[in-house]
Amino acid sequence: MTVMTTNSVIDAKNTDARDAERDAFAGQRSDDARRTNNDPRQKQGRQNQQPRRDKRDVHGWVVLDKPIGMTSTQAVAVLKRLFQAKRAGHAGTLDPLASGGLPIALGEATKTVPFVMDGRKRYRFTVCWGEERDTDDTEGRPVRTSENRPTADSIRELLPRFTGVIEQIPPQYSAIKVQGERAYDLARDGETVELKPRPVEIHELTLVEHGDNGQSVFEAECGKGTYVRALARDMGRILGCFGHICALRRTLVGPFTERDMIPLEQLEALCNRAASGEGSLADALLPVETALDDIPALAVTRADAARLHRGQAVLLRGRDAPNTSGTVYVTVAGRLLALAEIGNGELIPKRVFNLNGLTAGPARNNESN
Repeated sequence: MTVMTTNSVIDAKNTDARDAERDAFAGQRSDDARRTNNDPRQKQGRQNQQPRRDKRDVHGWVVLDKPIGMTSTQAVAVLKRLFQAKRAGHAGTLDPLASGGLPIALGEATKTVPFVMDGRKRYRFTVCWGEERDTDDTEGRPVRTSENRPTADSIRELLPRFTGVIEQIPPQYSAIKVQGERAYDLARDGETVELKPRPVEIHELTLVEHGDNGQSVFEAECGKGTYVRALARDMGRILGCFGHICALRRTLVGPFTERDMIPLEQLEALCNRAASGEGSLADALLPVETALDDIPALAVTRADAARLHRGQAVLLRGRDAPNTSGTVYVTVAGRLLALAEIGNGELIPKRVFNLNGLTAGPARNNESN
């Protein structure tokens, strides 16, 4: 953070007055301090204050099974506090009304966030038919209603229209920026937000359950930027019955599946055990390189690793030199070193990792292999 200061001209006439006022105030503060030190309530308050915990270097991924009602930002703050981590960030917002996988990167793992955000996502969601809402979920107010209800066959016939690359208009209540403002902020202020359609890719959309209660359960696997709430809205409009999301769970984000998810209660319990010396928070971490599963790995010698660590390119020659190009992640002695680009016979470092500190435990390392 840059702190800017300005030099001001001191008015000589008022200097003595200000000095006197300052001295008087200093005397008052001294009296206040003496009174405070003699006040048993203040002493008790100081004794009850918790010591400030120092931040530490923590590197890896935690896939939180986010509970309903918690925002993604709140989840990051909670994990940062539990791990006393210096840096943290999530790989893709999950709505407060949704549960499921929220991958949170700690420390050097934040350098790999884009690789997770660009990956596929899988959702299981429930659509309530008969009512469209301004937020496209249960939090909003109804804007359209219908007595019609779709049949399972009519829904299945519709699904191919929402599979593949389609044009989708994001919900008005979304984080997309419109002239520098978030769409949801404008919508909450009563403004009508006109968002342009944009291409998204839906790899798979399946009807899982369809009951007589006016609800249907779906599973969708989709690419970056897809809004499941918009899927429910658009299907309801075409079916002529309207609809909105009433339950949503994310089950896959990039390389992270439900098997990797950890409930918040379990993390807090692990934190308490670690504080008493009965365990380690490293057991909750997945290695930084878990996010790089789709990227080729390249092992280098210690001499080449030293050059890469200094930000210098390494010549690739000899019969063992890779004949590919593009992004690779580089390891030395089995340890992640850098993200690099191969081109013109050189290995050029782009992101170097410094994994000194708390990293994934042996159990989680074995799980990721």
